[in-house]
Amino acid sequence: MNAPDSLAQTDEIVARARAAQKMYEAQGSQERYDRAAQAAAWATMEPARNRHLAGLAVETTGLGNTADKITKNHRKTLGLMRDIAGQKTYGVISEDAETGITRIARAMGVIGAVVPSTNPAATPANNIINALKCGNSIVLSPSPKGVPACVALLDYVHREFEKIGEDPNLVQMVPGKGSKEQTQRLLETADLIVVTGSQNNVRRAYTSGTPALAVGAGNVTVIVDETCDLDAAAEKIRASKTFDNATSCSSENAIVVVDAVYDAFLAAMARAGGAVVRDEARIVSALWPDGHLNRSVIAQDADKMLRALGMENDVPEGTEYLAVETSGIGPGHPLSGEKLSRVAALYRAADFEDAVAVTGRILAHQGAGHSVGLHSQDDARAVTLGRALPTCRVIVNQAHCFATGGAFNNGMPFSLSMGCGSWGGNSIDDNLHWKHFMQTTKIIREIPVREPSLEEVFGDYWKVAGQ
Repeated sequence: MNAPDSLAQTDEIVARARAAQKMYEAQGSQERYDRAAQAAAWATMEPARNRHLAGLAVETTGLGNTADKITKNHRKTLGLMRDIAGQKTYGVISEDAETGITRIARAMGVIGAVVPSTNPAATPANNIINALKCGNSIVLSPSPKGVPACVALLDYVHREFEKIGEDPNLVQMVPGKGSKEQTQRLLETADLIVVTGSQNNVRRAYTSGTPALAVGAGNVTVIVDETCDLDAAAEKIRASKTFDNATSCSSENAIVVVDAVYDAFLAAMARAGGAVVRDEARIVSALWPDGHLNRSVIAQDADKMLRALGMENDVPEGTEYLAVETSGIGPGHPLSGEKLSRVAALYRAADFEDAVAVTGRILAHQGAGHSVGLHSQDDARAVTLGRALPTCRVIVNQAHCFATGGAFNNGMPFSLSMGCGSWGGNSIDDNLHWKHFMQTTKIIREIPVREPSLEEVFGDYWKVAGQ
C-alpha cells in the first residue's frame, strides 16, 4: 500500500471512530459506558484469552515472559476496574450550592493511543477501558512488533461488544503494520493523543497540534540505607527487577547503597539471586557492542541474558540478575541509563546525603520526573527525597515496578503510563488514569457577592511592608 492510500485508510478509520463516538455520547448513559468498559476488561482478563495475548506478545516481540505478562494483564486490568468502579463519567457529576457551579462530564472525542512493544496488550487494554468509561472512541497505533497482540485484543473486544450490542467502531487500530506516516496522521486528526513508549513518539505527540498526554523516560534509581531490612529490600528489588524481564519503565536501573551496609546488602542481594559484577568494562562492551543495546539481552530470561553477556559460567547457579559496580554517571557511562534488561548499575554512597546526591546526578542524566525508590525505616528520609529530587514519586519499601503503576496495597491509580511532570517534559505528573480521558462543562450561576475589602487582603502585608 502506498503512502497516500495508507493515510486515506487512517483517515477513514478516524472518521468511523468519530461517527461512532458521537452516537455513543448522544445515546449514552453511565450504565452504557460502564458496560462497554467491562466488556473490554473481560476481553483481556478472561483466562484463556489472557494466556493467548501474553504468549503472542512474547512470541512476536521477543520481550518479557509469558507468565509475568499473564499476571500483568490480569492485575493491571483488575486494578483499573477497581479504580473506575462507581466513578461518575456521564451527565451531571457534581453540584456545589456554595459556588453555584454544576459540572457535567463530557467526552474528549476520538482518542489516538500510541502503544509500545513492551506491553502490547496490557497498555492498549488500559487505554481502551479508560476511553470507553468516559464516553470516547479510541484508535490504537501499536509498534510493528506489537501488531499481532493488538489485533487479537481488538478481536476479543469486538466479540464482547457483539454480546452487548455495542459498536465495534468505538475501538479500532491503524491498518497493517503501521508506519510513522500513519501514526503522524493519527496524531494530527484525533481529539486527544495518549503516548506511551519512545521519546521520539512523545516529542511528535507534543508537536502534533493535538492535545497530548505523554509520559517520560524511566531510569529508576533506588536507595538502600543503613536502617532498612536488608533481606526484605533485596527480595523486593529482585522481584521488581526480574518481573517480565525488566520490560517495565519502573524496573530498577540503579541501586545506590550506603557504605555502612554495603557489604551486608551485597550478601543479601546474593541470597536473593543478584550477582555482583566488578568488571564494568566487560559488561558495557557486551551490553552495547556497537553503541546500541544488545537485542540478545533486552528483556530476556536470565539464562539467555547471561549467555548473551558471556557470563553464564562466571556467576553462581540461580542468578536472576546482575548488579554491576560503577561510579560513572552521564553520557559516557551507559550503565547509568536505562538498560531494559536484568542488569542494574550498583553505586556505593558514603552516607544517605551522598546517596541523594548520586541519585540526583543519575536523574539529571536520565529519568527525571519518573520515580525513585527508598528502602529505609526512617520515613523522614522519604520526604527529604521528595523535596530534594526532580521526581514525581518516591516509592518506600516496596517492589518498585509493582508499586509505581498502582498496587492493591498502595493508593496509586493502576496504570502503565507514568507522567513525569515538567522534569520529564510532560503535561501531567501523576499516573495516567480515567480522569485524563474526560473533560467537563461548567454551569455557572449567580451567587451572593463575596468581594473582600483591601484590609482583608493586604492587612498582614501592610504590617510588614507598609502601604
